[in-house]
Amino acid sequence: MTATTDGSTGAVTPRAASATDTTDTTPAAIGTLDAAARAIRRSTDFLLSRQDAQGWWKGDLATNVTMDAEDLLLRQFLGVQDEATNRAAGLFIRGEQRADGTWASFYGGPGELSVTIEAYVALRLAGDAPDEPHMARASAWIREQGGIASARVFTRIWLALFGWWKWDDLPELPPELLYFPKWFPLNIYDFGCWARQTIVPLTIVSAKRPVRPAPFPLDELHTDPRLPNPVRPLAPVASWDGVFQRLDKALHLYHKIAPRGVRRAAMNSAARWIIERQENDGCWGGIQPPAVYSVIALHLLGYDLDHPVLKAGLESLDRFAVWREDGARMIEACQSPVWDTCLATIALADAGVPADHPQLVKAADWMLGEQIVRPGDWSVRRPGLTPGGWAFEFHNDNYPDIDDTAEVVLALRRVEHPDRARMEHAIARGVRWNLGMQSKNGAWAAFDVDNTSSFPNRLPFCDFGEVIDPPSADVTAHVVEMAAYEGLADDPRTRRGVEWLLAEQEAFGGWFGRWGVNYVYGTGSVLPALTAVGMPGSHPAIRRAVAWLESVQNDDGGWGEDLRSYREEQWIGHGASTASQTAWALIGLLAAGERDSRAVERGVEWLARTQRDDGSWDEPYFTGTGFPWDFSINYHLYRQVFPLTALGRYVNGEPFAGVAGVSRASGKGS
Repeated sequence: MTATTDGSTGAVTPRAASATDTTDTTPAAIGTLDAAARAIRRSTDFLLSRQDAQGWWKGDLATNVTMDAEDLLLRQFLGVQDEATNRAAGLFIRGEQRADGTWASFYGGPGELSVTIEAYVALRLAGDAPDEPHMARASAWIREQGGIASARVFTRIWLALFGWWKWDDLPELPPELLYFPKWFPLNIYDFGCWARQTIVPLTIVSAKRPVRPAPFPLDELHTDPRLPNPVRPLAPVASWDGVFQRLDKALHLYHKIAPRGVRRAAMNSAARWIIERQENDGCWGGIQPPAVYSVIALHLLGYDLDHPVLKAGLESLDRFAVWREDGARMIEACQSPVWDTCLATIALADAGVPADHPQLVKAADWMLGEQIVRPGDWSVRRPGLTPGGWAFEFHNDNYPDIDDTAEVVLALRRVEHPDRARMEHAIARGVRWNLGMQSKNGAWAAFDVDNTSSFPNRLPFCDFGEVIDPPSADVTAHVVEMAAYEGLADDPRTRRGVEWLLAEQEAFGGWFGRWGVNYVYGTGSVLPALTAVGMPGSHPAIRRAVAWLESVQNDDGGWGEDLRSYREEQWIGHGASTASQTAWALIGLLAAGERDSRAVERGVEWLARTQRDDGSWDEPYFTGTGFPWDFSINYHLYRQVFPLTALGRYVNGEPFAGVAGVSRASGKGS
């Protein structure tokens, strides 16, 4: 089936579907192919209508209420709270509470202690009384789980800022850490970039140990407020945990005897490090947590709120706020315009929008302007590599990422930009940078090279989320796919990536998804990469992956995988059907040559059947991953771009078919 372009909007109008037909449009009534074509037209119209005038797309990035709670705690700490913000934040946080009084870290997940504590404290700041029914349910549950003493370190740091927890009962993190040379264990470049940006300002906070007057007591969140904070038992001295726990005790002693001159110099070095990495828009790393802690750290060192650095930082934090129609205010942990724009461009092009369509050209032009051409922290491990990557956010020049760069290149290749020389130069530079960021095991991580030290994860301070950035199957697959489409399928670097991917396949046939949930995402990413480099659909690795995807398809025809699959095997490949995860499975199956299979047909029918009248899909479930299990993301544009990509490839065939010497649009390969 082919598609033509609607002259008024540029939207794709498949020839087999009439825009004025008002008859039954269920897949059973009109046939799977026609239903897919109708869904493509409506989805294309929807997505094109949401492009910003500058050329980018950005959907909301929803996480959990700790972002909102910590925003209120920051305002309380700085003395800049206002009633309107408190009311709007309280409205949002209150609306996310579950019937049992708890808050979860992801939609449909279990109550989470630290999230619930932070949400409870934030509502107290917003004016909710502890004896109100919803607050009483929350505090009772918190006590049942062990109270504040059982919360993670980061939650207890926030409480220590107001005297609700003792600094002596928190792990120590000295600013002298910055003096460790780059080859020394636990130097700051052993941490992933997101952890590094958070830890450096926290070394100042840890050294200063500030306590601001608490606006109210929190006795109701302790199992017994009359008792001292419990002492956690030490692990055996012969274990790594035992070693690091005793190291922490030594650091607590050092805190008391640290030479003032050395400590002052270390804090000043940390402050310079922070300020040097502030982005042009005032944020740090384009993400909320480092910005929050950087503002606190610099304020503790004497920077007043009118200082240009802090003023810009606070203004950047305001841009993370999403105001809703009901008056609620949600804080995004991050913003994803580059990622959303390249994925939207790929989706529209694969759906049949012409390569020279004005909106695709505008998107490409915007992406070209976002390329980063100066060194960042990544150059510590790759000092001779020419810059050329793309970041995830509007402003994050210090930390371009490998995943975005691969997908931007794949998106740019789908667009006929009038300045061909500019396009080719940018793509060549991006490909060179991406391939240069290969780790020594042949794979690629998100931000850094060989960021695989096991020591940071063992620090008592690091009890929440990933703090290192090892290579992953999904990122590696995207780089391999990009390389194949650039004619580098036989390049030794690409082949090493393929070998690593094959070695990482699970026995059941799937691949782990580091940045998306979970094995459905990993498998849906790897299959297009393997076939792009010329691997036939009959290859045993591909057949195992196909068999696994087919085996976990839900009875309704869709695919879903719960976030609990990161911890519990019984959830692997299982969960309520979602639009994005169904699309990932379809993208993988289509790449493997399964277009005519019943599994693909049922998946396409599910997408067509669940599409809303405006061309969008609903998806309350979190299918994006920040840290596996600990920090999950609902990308509001995922539910739009990935289904359109999958439907487009079903109707129009695989993109770049035959580029690596095989056709991925027909059959199972040879």
